[in-house]
This record gives sequence, C-alpha cells and structure tokens, in this order.
Amino acid sequence: MKKAIGVWCVAFILLGIYIGLFLHYNSTEPVQTYIESVKSDAVPLDKHTYISISAVGDCTLGVDINGLGGGSFDDEFEKNGRNYAHFFENVKPIFEKDDLTIVNFEGTLSQRGERQDKEYAFRGNPLYAKILYEGSVEAANLANNHSMDYGETAFNDTKLHLEDSGITPFGRSEYKIIEIKGVKIGLIGTSLLTYAERINFSKVMENLKLENPDIIIASFHWGEENMNTPTNDQIQFAHLAIDLGADLVLGHHPHILQGIEKYNGKYIAYSLGNFCFGGNRGPKDKDTMIFGYKFCFKDGVRIFEKENASIIPCSISSVKERNDFKPSILLGDEYERVKNKIISLSGNFEGIEDIEFIQ
Repeated sequence: MKKAIGVWCVAFILLGIYIGLFLHYNSTEPVQTYIESVKSDAVPLDKHTYISISAVGDCTLGVDINGLGGGSFDDEFEKNGRNYAHFFENVKPIFEKDDLTIVNFEGTLSQRGERQDKEYAFRGNPLYAKILYEGSVEAANLANNHSMDYGETAFNDTKLHLEDSGITPFGRSEYKIIEIKGVKIGLIGTSLLTYAERINFSKVMENLKLENPDIIIASFHWGEENMNTPTNDQIQFAHLAIDLGADLVLGHHPHILQGIEKYNGKYIAYSLGNFCFGGNRGPKDKDTMIFGYKFCFKDGVRIFEKENASIIPCSISSVKERNDFKPSILLGDEYERVKNKIISLSGNFEGIEDIEFIQ
C-alpha cells in the first residue's frame, strides 16, 4: 500500500513539472535571452572609457580694419555665400569623431569697443562664432595678446557669442570644467606675454584642482613669433605646469610649428602654429597640424598604457598660392615633408617616437 502511494506521488510530481514547462514555453511572454537583454549603448566588458582630444593653433575669424579688401577673411566669407561651414569643412570629419576640439581664439567677435593702439587688432562679426560650431569645435582659449584688441567690453561680448554658439571659452583668470562620459576635464589658459597672468597661473591652477578634475589641459600663449624652437622660458613653464598637475600642455603664438616633448609621461606641444588664421592672407609658412590625444580611464583610474598621441600634418590653406583660411589635411609628398619637419623640430626632446602620424 505504501509502495503504491509512493508511485502515485512521483507521478503527480512529474505531471506538475510537465504542465509547468508546457505553460512556460507556450505563454505569450517572450523568453528573454542574455543576448536580447544587451543594449547597443551598454558599457563594454572591459569598462574602459576613452576621451579623445583634438587641438589646433591660432584661429582669427575676422580682420584688422586696416586690412580690408580682396582676399581678406571677410571677403572669403562673402565669396563663399556666407557659408559658416565653409572654412572648417576639410577638417570637420576629424573634429566630429573626437570628444573635444580645442582652438586658440585670437581676436574679438563684437561690434562694440574701440580699437586699441597696436599694430594689429582683429575684429570679426559676432555671427562668426557659428564657424567654430559648424566646424565641430567645442572649446576656445582666450588667453592671448589679441583677445583685448577692442577692450574689455568686446572681450566680454566675445565670450558671450561663443557661449551662445555652444563653444566653451576659457583662459586668463577663468578656468572651465566640462564633463564628457562622466570624466571631468579642466581647461586653463594663460598668456605668458602678460606679466599678471604669468604670476597668477599657479593660483588659478590651485583653484582648478580644488574642483577635482580627472584631466587638466593647459593652453599657453608664449614664445617668440616666427621662431621654430621654444625658448628656455617656454620649456621651464611647461615643465612647471605638468609638475603642478597638468596632463597636457598646448602652445601657440609663434605662428609656426615647434617641437613636441614628452615630460614625465605628459605631452607638450610647444607651438601648434596657425590654423584658421584671418590675420595674414599671405604667410610664407602655411604648415600646421592637428594634435590628438586619447585619454583612457577604467573605474575612474587613468590607464596610461592604453593612451596614445597622434599628429595629422595640415596646411592652413586649401591652396598653395595664398591663405584662403581653409585648413586642409596634407597628402603625399607634402604630408611627408611636414611629418619630417615636426620630427626634426622635436629632435632635442623625448617622446616624438611614440606619436602616430596619420595621413
């Protein structure tokens, strides 16, 4: 009797399991597999976060009132149908792919203020800020010797017009922090041509560090114009900036290229040269570059071995005979020439051998 009862119990249990399986596989609810649950924006399994930076040199979107006429920046704008996307269209594919593009912006975007008593003073239409936006530029250093060409009022107008166009202005005593993919990036700009900014740099850096940024990028306006070697002052200040916490140093003002150095594992681009430069329609040296750097984080910690630097040799113009203010990527023999030039200029420093040149 007990044996029979046991057999019936087993039978009922097996029947229950069968009914449960039948209902499960024939229900209207879909079976959610692991693959189906993975979304396209899911965090990669290695959980690395990459922040890619592109940096270029001097951009002047405007003219000196003493240099109007045929071939000026304003003239090119009109000739090309007032198309704000025109000037950066040859390099925009590069800037669109990165997370942050930084330029040195020289001049003003304002209809107010009085021209300062100096040899060159640059002013552009406030709407020219759209040129940077259309070119996929996100940040602009304003610490240089042309940001005050029309006084404090025009300087403040320039900041406002850039911000209204989605560009982050920074520099002088004003640092900025932007967040990308959860990574806080501090931007600090200093003109070493100004004694007050030079003295104030360490204080501004300390204030920036109180915000606990994950990355600090320092942009310096320094050196001697038309000299392709950095001064001892540039070198010393660049090293100081890194010792104080900068992760990348970007230089400009000489209007031509200077070398690249890797100091304590951090890169210094001593001069990125001109880029979209409306201040000179016929410079003898049109060579420039796009300096790229890819930062890497995992669980909030820098993974230095996965980071890398790159250089794209460029010209500030799409034509050889003059400056049409349309920076373009070089190919063939011209690419090789500028590549070898940058390597040569960097010969007294360490680090150029680790940089990838991209054609």
